[in-house]
Amino acid sequence: MPQHAFPRTSPAIGARLEPVLRPSTVDMIADRIREAILSGTLPPGASLGEADMAHQLGVSRGPLREGMQRLVQEGLLTTIRRRGLGVVTMTNEDVYDVYLMRSSVERAAARQLLRADPRHIKHTVKLLTAELRKMNRAAAKGSARQLGDCDLNFHRTLVDAAGSRRLSRAIRTLLVETRLCTFSIHDSLEVRADLAASHEQLVIALSDRDEPRLSALLEAHMADAAEWLTNPPRLVDDFPTLASPTPDSPQPLDRLDIPDGL
Repeated sequence: MPQHAFPRTSPAIGARLEPVLRPSTVDMIADRIREAILSGTLPPGASLGEADMAHQLGVSRGPLREGMQRLVQEGLLTTIRRRGLGVVTMTNEDVYDVYLMRSSVERAAARQLLRADPRHIKHTVKLLTAELRKMNRAAAKGSARQLGDCDLNFHRTLVDAAGSRRLSRAIRTLLVETRLCTFSIHDSLEVRADLAASHEQLVIALSDRDEPRLSALLEAHMADAAEWLTNPPRLVDDFPTLASPTPDSPQPLDRLDIPDGL
């Protein structure tokens, strides 16, 4: 199988530059709502009134509907009876399904990454090690929010390093669904305080280019996370937990700054 070359830091002389792509208004709307779901600003079960959302974001209803339908397709919004669209509430079955899919996506990304140029693998290890340091600092401060964000960034970085647009697109939605699982099961953002230790083992396996061990660690990592989320009473004494409060009702969204011409 051909290896992917390590990405250049600058284009070759005479190479054509890729066009600069600006996000559309629909992209910006979908991104803002997606970020609000990820942060907990729009909690599970929250009803998103079309008129109110359009007013908050400063957009017309046409692109708003299109942006929200995009999130329906991603599984982040759903139809709530007699209330229009709302944020999905995850069940225990959803938790297992999300982590099953994450296991498949991340192990596929790991396999692809381990076939890349050794310099690219080394660079990825460096990026992941930086996230590990942030995890340790967040845990030391007792910041559940920062620790949880570092966890998501770690896995996004791992998958993005594979160089597959489709895997990257899949993990972006799955990580938002992961956060929705946490918000749906708990009344706050709860994360295990020992996250850095398990992630360190993933970095070591990647650095050693040990594909069987990395794949097995990722599979176990996802299974443990799903079990911890769905059985908190039994595991809470075994694993120290950090928590950060989240809103019980939807919070106002900032108005979009839409460039001229969009």
